[in-house]
Amino acid sequence: MKKITFALLLFVVSSVSVVAQQKITLEEIWGGAFRTKGMDELNAMKNTNQYTVLNFDRASKSFQIDLYDFATLEKVSTLFDTKNHSEIKSIDSYTFDKSETKILIATNSNPIFRHSFTANYFVYDIAAKKITKFTDKAIQEPTFSPEGNKIGYAFENNLFVHDFASGATTQITTDGKKNQIINGITDWVYEEEFVFVKAFDWNADGTKIAYIKFDETEVPEFSMDLYNEGLYPTQSVFKYPKAGEKNANVSLHIFDVKSNVSQQINLGNYQDFYIPRIEWTSDAKTLSVQVMNRHQNNLDLHFVDGTTGATKIVLSEKDNAYIDVTDNLTFLKDNSFIWTSEKDGFNHIYHYDKTGKLKKQITKGNWEVTAYYGFDEKTGTIYYQSVENGSINRDVYAIKVDGKSKVRLSSKTGTNTATFSPNFQFFINSYSSATTAPSYTLNNSKTGAMVKTIVSNDAVETKLAKYEVTPKEFFVLTTEKGHQLNAWMIKPKSFDATKKYPLFMYQYSGPGSQQVNNDWNGTDDYWFMMLAQQGYIVACVDGRGTGFKGAAFKKCTQKELGKYEVEDQIDAAKVLGKYNYIDASRIGIFGWSYGGFMSSNCLFQGADVFKMAIAVAPVTSWRYYDSIYTERYMQTPQENASGYDNNSPINHVSKLKGNFLLVHGTADDNVHVQNTMKMVEALVQANKQFDWAIYPDKNHGIYGGKTRLQLYTKMTNFIKEKL
Repeated sequence: MKKITFALLLFVVSSVSVVAQQKITLEEIWGGAFRTKGMDELNAMKNTNQYTVLNFDRASKSFQIDLYDFATLEKVSTLFDTKNHSEIKSIDSYTFDKSETKILIATNSNPIFRHSFTANYFVYDIAAKKITKFTDKAIQEPTFSPEGNKIGYAFENNLFVHDFASGATTQITTDGKKNQIINGITDWVYEEEFVFVKAFDWNADGTKIAYIKFDETEVPEFSMDLYNEGLYPTQSVFKYPKAGEKNANVSLHIFDVKSNVSQQINLGNYQDFYIPRIEWTSDAKTLSVQVMNRHQNNLDLHFVDGTTGATKIVLSEKDNAYIDVTDNLTFLKDNSFIWTSEKDGFNHIYHYDKTGKLKKQITKGNWEVTAYYGFDEKTGTIYYQSVENGSINRDVYAIKVDGKSKVRLSSKTGTNTATFSPNFQFFINSYSSATTAPSYTLNNSKTGAMVKTIVSNDAVETKLAKYEVTPKEFFVLTTEKGHQLNAWMIKPKSFDATKKYPLFMYQYSGPGSQQVNNDWNGTDDYWFMMLAQQGYIVACVDGRGTGFKGAAFKKCTQKELGKYEVEDQIDAAKVLGKYNYIDASRIGIFGWSYGGFMSSNCLFQGADVFKMAIAVAPVTSWRYYDSIYTERYMQTPQENASGYDNNSPINHVSKLKGNFLLVHGTADDNVHVQNTMKMVEALVQANKQFDWAIYPDKNHGIYGGKTRLQLYTKMTNFIKEKL
């Protein structure tokens, strides 16, 4: 009887184990099985202690802009519901005017490039419950004037102002023309590398609009064939300045709303320069303009008199390598300003008076400020995010403007981000770690104490616990050359230290990037867990050149992209290959974009270390990439030919010994498929065998329909066959 009971017990335990330890599938990953809940379009109000969230009701298939109270988290009202307005079927995004009595709603968005899009826009008057469509055109970047009685926008490379009171529309510019002149909207390379689209700004009293004009007449054109579904392919032709080639000529203009006259601003004797940011100060008469030289190692902050056009440089920064453009410029009521800079070797917060004289370096230390959240003028408190608790973590802090009384407001180790209430009494803290799914909580801004949980993802954690997976193990890897590099590893749940496992390495490695960070899983992480379930160890190492460990660590790759980063990945693989449980003869590497550039180089230059590599959408020579990004780190090919060529994977194809899978989309406007075609030809002429896959009409992300599922199935099969 006891034997039967014991056997029955074994059966039950075994059955539970089978049920509890499920296998992750690619269909689940790309079908959204592990999707987390969030707070979509979270928008802290400016005038009331409230916030809005965009919600979707599946039953009625309607979208709501709901208003909540920061103090209680209770819903105050629904400001807008699409089911009450047949004109709008969906809401893509929304913004408020300054008085927060009107909502600008975008629908039917149609992407252009990574950040730019056209859309149909409606203005909704909250009190009157009236909706207005001020233009039938699909436009770009509409923006309320400060009084909310006008709206500026771009259409087909020209700028317009619509007056709600009169119903009249004024055309500010008339010379806009595709692939020649752009007014108030950035060109391709500014959008991609300076990460902004709207190149115009209202002043504080709504009397003037500053804008940037791009003359890209002389910029070389790039063309992509689009296969679509027609009998003949079509072509997309756009201006794309490659490294060392002609950039757009930029000029600054100020339009006077009353006189309908624009004046061009003379910024000085700059040649071949960039205007990466414009922003009116708190003073309606003063415009701030950031100007950079082409090498991007000199940045001047100008104050421009909006009436006379006179300019004055109030701040100038220089760097031996390059300067990252800051989005943290914030003007206080007295027109003094907050600025962030790496000038002491780490990114920190500075306070300057209205003339550009330094008042105080507010934060100091061998760590980086990673986000600036705002300044409470009533208490003189600055709120920010930093890596003070380790470069793989993010925490929220408060500090007085005099640099004293610093308080850590977040308490859990991992990644914390904050959205503060208008009066800075509360903040919504978004938190996750490698073992904790994202949660949103209401916290007290003075102490950081949690008031209430808003959103949790316990269900995702519970679901994942049923799978045979282990979380990332974080550690510091020291190469034989003595370089200490952040790393993580995922092992099989059934890991046995006496066995040998193949190693699959993942990296990106681009300047200032980070893949070894303590936050919740992305889609690739579930893929890595799936590979671990199938007997692989997966590891990731952030080598030299990556971010959040100081300027010296990040900028050591200057003028030699791919040299030290490749060296570190090869050295890291050698260190890991000496672990008792790793089979040094079975090490592979994978990367996308810059990571594809890297994985190609690692397989070729580390031919005796890596058995296989997968490169997706790789840069294969920096000569083929855009001017702003490439020259920031490499200067021009004319100035630094060896830097471009010595670490181009195209020039190392003869060293290939292992198995190589090369993947690209034909409609990649960012890293052009030209990169892969040039690599293919080099491999063919070197008589090297390899595998490759081309995805028609897919951009840099290679997605849409079943595309990602098919791609990751292909990559998984390649790993199983070759590693």
